[in-house]
Amino acid sequence: MGATPENLPDLQTAGPTCGIKIFMGSSHGALLVSQEAQLEPIFATGSRLIAVHAEDQSRILQRRQAFAGLSDPAVHSQIQDEETALNATKLALRLSYKYQRRLHILHLSTGVEADYLRQDKPAWVTAEVTPQHLLLNTDAYEPLGTLAQMNPPLRSPENNAVLWQALQDGVIDFIATDHAPHTLAEKAQGYPHSPSGMPGVETALPLMLTQAMQGRCTVAQVARWMSSAVAQAYKIPHKGLIAPGYDADLVLVDLERYHPVLREELQTKCGWSPFEGWKLTGWPVYTLVGGQIVCDRGRIDKTVRGRALEFE
Repeated sequence: MGATPENLPDLQTAGPTCGIKIFMGSSHGALLVSQEAQLEPIFATGSRLIAVHAEDQSRILQRRQAFAGLSDPAVHSQIQDEETALNATKLALRLSYKYQRRLHILHLSTGVEADYLRQDKPAWVTAEVTPQHLLLNTDAYEPLGTLAQMNPPLRSPENNAVLWQALQDGVIDFIATDHAPHTLAEKAQGYPHSPSGMPGVETALPLMLTQAMQGRCTVAQVARWMSSAVAQAYKIPHKGLIAPGYDADLVLVDLERYHPVLREELQTKCGWSPFEGWKLTGWPVYTLVGGQIVCDRGRIDKTVRGRALEFE
């Protein structure tokens, strides 16, 4: 399973370089590694997929000091700027090349990262993007305040088009949500005390299907980006297709009915969405898990349960 906390070197001894959050699907959870010397054994050992939240932690710390005392949440995107993301993505790719190690780049957020991958992306590397980074940008800070605060941060508007093109071209492989349902009370603490992250699970599919109905992509592409490509990348058997031998995990949607995102209708515990008021189509009508109906036109059957995923 690659390096674990037990066989990693002492994280306090090496000099600072480019920090990356490492996710390896273990019970140990996330490992924030701040020195390249500690990243080396992770990439060199084992064979499982390494998924990285790629941001340069040393640059973030330096820029936090430079912007200290500012309470405008928009400064978050300046502190964790595009170079912060690009530095860490370059490092992860270099180590992936060196050890021929399967790598996945979580929630890619910048056009410069997408352009870098376009130049040289090996077959064993995949990347994802969130609907937030496709559809929102730094203009959202004015109406949303700290509700727009997330990691990696929202980027300037020109990044949206570059990320969309990279997704269309296969440079970015699929969609993820980076769901982080911080409550309104937590967000109300004000920057920089407010936590980063926003909810995204409930709105992800309607957002993308609405884009399909507007001609920005196709329904088939949405199905691939949000289902089959994910199962393929993570090697999850029996998922991602409608075919004999596959689990009947299905959602049936109505592409003719448009309905706004309403705070009072959300199921997430945090009770808000950055897309509140957006009129979307593709809302689930029926949801099946393992062939059993768990959601029937908004009514949820809590007796239906899924099972833990398996990985090849």
